[in-house]
Amino acid sequence: MTTEGPTGSKLDYDGERISVGCDVAIDTVHRIMELNGCTHEVASEVAEHLVESDLSGVESHGVMRALKYAEFFQNGRMNPRAVAQVVVRENGVEEIDGQGGIGIPAMRLAAHHSCARAKETGMAALALRNVGHTGRLGAFAEYAANEGCLMIIVGGGGRQNWRQVAPYGGRKALLPTNPYCIGIPGGDRGPVVLDFATSQIAGGWIYAAQSAGAQLPEGALINKDGYPSRDPNDYFNGGAILPSGGPKGYALSVMAEMICEAMLGPVTTECNWMMITLDTSRYRAANTMQAAAEEVLSELRNCPTMPGFARVEIPGEREADQRTLNRPLGLQIPAPTWSAIVAASGS
Repeated sequence: MTTEGPTGSKLDYDGERISVGCDVAIDTVHRIMELNGCTHEVASEVAEHLVESDLSGVESHGVMRALKYAEFFQNGRMNPRAVAQVVVRENGVEEIDGQGGIGIPAMRLAAHHSCARAKETGMAALALRNVGHTGRLGAFAEYAANEGCLMIIVGGGGRQNWRQVAPYGGRKALLPTNPYCIGIPGGDRGPVVLDFATSQIAGGWIYAAQSAGAQLPEGALINKDGYPSRDPNDYFNGGAILPSGGPKGYALSVMAEMICEAMLGPVTTECNWMMITLDTSRYRAANTMQAAAEEVLSELRNCPTMPGFARVEIPGEREADQRTLNRPLGLQIPAPTWSAIVAASGS
């Protein structure tokens, strides 16, 4: 069955997409996780998270990630039986230790623990270490915002193992994609959520493009000689992702390295994370803040548009709208990718 790709997809793909129901997708990913040693609980959480990411239009962090997770479990990069836990260092600082496992349950534990601490004391700062891929960060920041918190997440420090992005003006991949995410209670339509890599595209888009046999957007990649490319294979042959916004994305990535490696220390598994959470009610009552937020956001939505734009959007609202629209329709997955997922599930 040929269908259109999800809104916001960065894949230039005109091949067949398979329409897959949410329950089928969850069951299939769940089997992959359990086949590779995950507990039933972790398999369920990961499968539901990846499907929600696809429904949100974030194909780079959707069900195709199950293929990389299986690879990482098999080669020992991630421990499928790990259980994340809160640890207290000798100086009293709390951290989340992911025990080398997949990062989605660890990041969920961090978000819940951090929000609870912020409600107690007004603010919480929490480091996450020893975790694998954490999935779509926006899901955790959205949770915090719905709890009445402002959450800031910064990831980085994995450059020794994840040399993906060239520094501004350079042609060699030296940095990870070092993402930032911020969530805050918004107006009448819910939280405002910023979730972005400091590179032109997240690394997951390259894996998605390679899996589907698709091309990437202009301006995202360079080949090993520093020339522009849209072919994901050029990345794997010595190329690099470009920093988002040139020097601005590069500068943000450098700051993530300073925070997550220079400050937090050596990285294991994938990268280190810093999560800062504030209870917004310490500054303004929830209903007052919501009304003020809606005044700001409404004015932005009603801004006259430039040619080629249907409307002005608010960060995070597109993903929420896509979930509502896509849930009854299911996932629209490139046929080669879905075939590989089904094969990995043993079906």
